[in-house]
Amino acid sequence: MFERVIADLTAQFSLMPAWLTVTLIVAAAAFVALLLHRLMYSLFERRLKRAKRFAWLLILQKSRGPSALAVTLFVAVAVLRLMPLEADLAQTLIRILQITVIALLTWIATRMTDIFGAVYLRRFHKESTDDFLARKQVTQIRILKRAAATLITVVGIAAALMTFESVRQYGVSLFASAGVAGLAIGLAARPLLSSMIAGIQIALTQPIRLQDVVIVEGEYGTVEEITSTYVVVKLWDWRRMVIPLSYFIEKPFQNWTRDSAALIGAVTFNVDYSADVGRIRTKLNEIVESHPLWDKKVVNLQVTDATERSIELRALVSAGSAATLWDLRCAVREQLIAFVREEMARALPRSRQQVVETKPVAIRAADAGVKISAMPQHAAE
Repeated sequence: MFERVIADLTAQFSLMPAWLTVTLIVAAAAFVALLLHRLMYSLFERRLKRAKRFAWLLILQKSRGPSALAVTLFVAVAVLRLMPLEADLAQTLIRILQITVIALLTWIATRMTDIFGAVYLRRFHKESTDDFLARKQVTQIRILKRAAATLITVVGIAAALMTFESVRQYGVSLFASAGVAGLAIGLAARPLLSSMIAGIQIALTQPIRLQDVVIVEGEYGTVEEITSTYVVVKLWDWRRMVIPLSYFIEKPFQNWTRDSAALIGAVTFNVDYSADVGRIRTKLNEIVESHPLWDKKVVNLQVTDATERSIELRALVSAGSAATLWDLRCAVREQLIAFVREEMARALPRSRQQVVETKPVAIRAADAGVKISAMPQHAAE
């Protein structure tokens, strides 16, 4: 039946070039197959949504593209087998089909890594800044998935190129004269290989994770994205700093959330020697105990320095993350200053001067014979 349909269509397009006839027939068959494929996927997707099978729904969505290409390829091969083809045209079509099959296998392998990573990460949630297990797993899976996708793509491209006889011969000649050519290829591939190796190191050793708070090149920010070649750090003012992966392996940087998101911050200010440090310490405890950002771990007030004019007080407080610690420090500083100003006004830093009055002393001028009284002298501390 199908052979008769194909024969009738070929006869109808007999006035056209052979390659154009084949292209139109294959395109029409592929179009019908893609419509049926889309209809079937829509039906399956609705059923999975109603049944709340989200894992299978995710797999279905990830496999939509490769399965569409597989259906198109299957229909094209089935149609071409029923058509009388010339030798040159058949050879060209075989080459195209070979490359398409390699592309399909590469795409399937890449999507399989995506599906595995997505299904595995569904168990973890990284909304909490202190959920280190989730952020560790997300970072590892994303980096390894991108490295695997890069490797699969390179292998797929190499396999597609090797289907051409000229490229295959060129590759054999390169291997035969491996000296300078191998060195040149190694130098050209060095950035890609170093990035892949750095990515694998970061995935295994975890010097940084997604949502980590870091200080890089003197800038404060959070790790927003880790790709196969670079890291995107979102700075505090919403700028983005793009840094190569190798930077976090070769150069020092600060990671404020390496083992815990909780941090201790200091608030320093100066008061007069007459200040009642005990009252200020009591007020600090009242402030942090009533503040919602305090994690109820660290609160302390100490005299850390003393100069000829004032003493320095340092208040230590802790919070669950760097952002909340900053807000807590600002609130503590503001309320302590207001307390000292309103309740202990004489404790504000000030400069003192002492006036020393001396008795008049008679000084006789030898040459004039005039008595001169010394003026009061002033001394300052």
